[in-house]
Amino acid sequence: MTLRLTTLLWLVALSVQAQTKYWILLKDKDATSVPALSQQTLQQRQLQNLSVDETDKPVSGAYLRQLKQIGIQTVCHSRWLNAVSARLSNEQYAYVRSLPFVQEVRAIDPAIVITSIDLPVKPQMAPVMTQIQAPDFAQAGLTGRFVNVGVIDAGFFGADSANALKHVFARQGVKQVRDYVNVKKTNNNLFRTLETNSDFHGTEVFAAIAGSDPTENIQFGLATDATFYLARTDQGNREYRGEEDNWVAAMEWMDSLGVRLINTSLGYAKGMSNPKENYEPGQMDGHTSLISRAAQIAADKKGILIVVSAGNEGEDRSWRIISTPADAQGVLAIGATNARLWNRIGYSSIGPENLPYLKPNVSCFSLYGTSLSAPVITGFAACIMQANPKLTNKEVIDIIEKSSHLYPYGNNYVGYGVPQASRALALLRNQPLTATSRTVKASGKTFALMLETKEPVVSVFHKKDATHVLNQEAAKVSDGKVTLRRSSDEKQTTVDLKKEVIEVIWE
Repeated sequence: MTLRLTTLLWLVALSVQAQTKYWILLKDKDATSVPALSQQTLQQRQLQNLSVDETDKPVSGAYLRQLKQIGIQTVCHSRWLNAVSARLSNEQYAYVRSLPFVQEVRAIDPAIVITSIDLPVKPQMAPVMTQIQAPDFAQAGLTGRFVNVGVIDAGFFGADSANALKHVFARQGVKQVRDYVNVKKTNNNLFRTLETNSDFHGTEVFAAIAGSDPTENIQFGLATDATFYLARTDQGNREYRGEEDNWVAAMEWMDSLGVRLINTSLGYAKGMSNPKENYEPGQMDGHTSLISRAAQIAADKKGILIVVSAGNEGEDRSWRIISTPADAQGVLAIGATNARLWNRIGYSSIGPENLPYLKPNVSCFSLYGTSLSAPVITGFAACIMQANPKLTNKEVIDIIEKSSHLYPYGNNYVGYGVPQASRALALLRNQPLTATSRTVKASGKTFALMLETKEPVVSVFHKKDATHVLNQEAAKVSDGKVTLRRSSDEKQTTVDLKKEVIEVIWE
């Protein structure tokens, strides 16, 4: 007893020392515990033929009590990962790892990045609305009505007074708000207290999903009539975060309320709490990071469609590829295009070559980072889900990909390209799509491809295989043709005419 008391006092004393946040993954759960899910969530699971399973049960109360007894103050609990987060000193870390009910202790990445460049005072989203054919959804009466949308971001300062969002708050379209950074804050404090410049970020993202400014006749987002649940999970400047556990907690909270569509313009790239555990590009594989595991659970077992920014590391030569959780197979990862040619804008992250599936999934125009391309596609998804609420998350992704202008010739620069509302509506109505793709065989080092276009310049993707791009170029059209020059490693070439895509197969 004396030894046990001495050990406890020692551990409590150590808790005041410098600490790092960790995930503590547990081995099992209480057999008699009961899932805590809303009736709406249970009904949606039944409609999608998704069962309630072990991942819906809470973490073991007995294990929580034992951690508390040794001075460990948990921060977040994850039923999906069967884990808790806590700040541990080096000595506590070693002790917790030795506990019989602990499976693993893993450092939480301190480098979560808000995937945007500089936030504009007023982002002009009108060009992307034209690009994705927003008027087609409006004419069909699709505005995201009756769809619950979750937004997980860094802050929502001024959201309730922003001109672009006044219509949402006027109809009480924001149902619940949670601040996982400062858990005691009220909704009003979250909207009206500015801690860092990044607290504007969630407001901009929210506006890109649902914004509309009738005074200037500008539509910023597609889901103007959706219902919203907002979660602030990250604190600090515009570059780095260390709140992965808050993100998972927000996901599980939204799941418990029946939210099926979630936008998150946040992503992990480089840097771990322990420098020896830094992510490497090869680890963007969809299952190394716990945040990707949680995202995959949400996609496979909870029926949630997660729309994620691909990242802004496209010009970072030491990285270039997408961040996590955009690497998870089940999420919809969104890249960014330029306005004119619809090819990859320089900063937009590309898909890793080691993945057996395509990333990013699709792309659209954004001048200010993939943070503002992802919410555009979230609004696109909300319109589809309004049109047919019975669609599963995977069926919605399938429609979005097949509606995109490069389909079926996707690549790891822009995915399947820019979703088109007219094509999505045709797919929803089970109408045949107009053929917009064809293949052409070519040989030699150069090939003159005849085109039917009035555009003076077209986008060309030179690829070493079906999906991996060697480089993209803006090719001039002369006398109704474009001359393609094949590199030594080039096997296929995609010529993008926006309304048509031509795949050149080199023999």
